Amino acid sequence: MSIAGRSLRLVGLLILLIVIFGTGWLTGRAGLGTSVPRASLSELERRFADQLTGSALVGQFTVAGREDRPANPERYELASVEKIGDHDWRFNARIKYGNIDVTLPVVVPVVWAGDTPMITITDFTIPSLGTFTTRILFYGDRYAGTWQHGKFGGHMFGKIEKGGGEGH
Repeated sequence: MSIAGRSLRLVGLLILLIVIFGTGWLTGRAGLGTSVPRASLSELERRFADQLTGSALVGQFTVAGREDRPANPERYELASVEKIGDHDWRFNARIKYGNIDVTLPVVVPVVWAGDTPMITITDFTIPSLGTFTTRILFYGDRYAGTWQHGKFGGHMFGKIEKGGGEGH
């Protein structure tokens, strides 16, 4: 084999290794891996996952500085919600935002204030949607929180509707 042929083969091998490593990194970063076994979840974590799986978050969001306008409707359909790490949870969610309608596995940290789970993200990029900072708490059949997207932000709030998730 010529030097050019070996060099080309080496470059091809390096590209393949980079693609394999990159795919593994992206899969881990996006939380596409295995979920935490259900048996190892606490009772609160099991109830949280069960409540949100197959549900929809249906409510409204406001925009700060535009209080004279009515709140905007929002709906997030959740096919499943799974714990995948110490504080990381994967929300397999259909997100409709403006003209965008996309289903994504969104991995976010969930922290607990006693018996209340809260999504807490800061400068978090969701592919094709942008970068957000959010605090959303869940209690009973309701959710509420704040959101920031660039220079725009506001409040969000609504009900958790069981059976309203993707495919329902």
